[in-house]
Parts: sequence; structure tokens; C-alpha cells
Amino acid sequence: MSDNNFKKLGIAPRFHEILSTGLYTGLIPGAPGTYAAFTALLIWYLLYWCLSPLALTIVTLILIVVVTVAGAWTSDVMEHYWGPDPRAVVIDEYVGTWIPCLVAPCTAPNQAWTWWLAFLGFALFRVIDITKPLGCRRVETLVPGGWGVMLDDILAGAYALVIVLGVKWACGVW
Repeated sequence: MSDNNFKKLGIAPRFHEILSTGLYTGLIPGAPGTYAAFTALLIWYLLYWCLSPLALTIVTLILIVVVTVAGAWTSDVMEHYWGPDPRAVVIDEYVGTWIPCLVAPCTAPNQAWTWWLAFLGFALFRVIDITKPLGCRRVETLVPGGWGVMLDDILAGAYALVIVLGVKWACGVW
């Protein structure tokens, strides 16, 4: 994250402002990344109620790919207005939250585990994203622009996915 977190934000194109701030969750004072990640979790959970586990996994994967590409693009645009990796740009939190959700869905009789595994993935992603261990900080500095904004959260989400998968396997829930 850049050192411009508390500077006044410039006027930017409305479409990119809405997209990059994750439907304006990035403008909520306090912990905008956590608010955005929780919003992403709620969106995923609503999809869970509408789709079968297989369809949910496919839709989640499509969301990850589409939002990653859109996020890299809009983050690049927003850097021209708000500087490098501003705190308000939180579209990357959506992708990072959805990655561990890929392995969260459980079929009957273990469906009650789905919400707990998804919430665990959300919590792990946030801890990993905030602390930036195991290369997360390095990828953010090595890759400039919008792709750097997205890739550190993708890596943090991948680490959370591995842990959630391990918990799911250890508990024997599928």
C-alpha cells in the first residue's frame, strides 16, 4: 500500500471510481479493505443460496477472472488521479476474498460447514493481506500499476485457499 493513504482524492471518472472502490466500500472510513472483503463475502454467500455447489464454483471462478482483469485496468486508471495503490481502491479485496471461497462449498450433509469455511477464508485472507508474508509484499513492489495492486491480493487469497482446503480435508467435510 502506498504512502498516500490519507491525501485528498482527486476527481476521477465516475465509472472507475465506482468500480475501483468496490461499489464505494473503499470510501468507508476506518478499514475500507475489510469492509470491501466482507461485502465480497456477502455477495458470494447470496450466490451460494441461488446456485448448486458446482455452479457456484464456476461462477466464483468467472468472477475472479473478470474482476481481476477489470481491477487491473481500473486501478491503472485511478493511479493517474489518486496516486499509486490508494487506500480507497479495494477491488482487489473482492478477488482475494473469492479465491478461498472456491473450496468452501460443501454438499449435504455438510452444508452447514460452507459458511464457516467461507468466513475462515475471508478472515485468513484479511490477515495475510494485512501482514503480507511469503512474497505478498515483494510481488506488490515488483509488478507496477494495476497488476501489482491485484497480484498481492491474489497471492494472499491463494495462501488462504490452501489453508481452507487443509481445514476442509482435516475435518473430512466435502
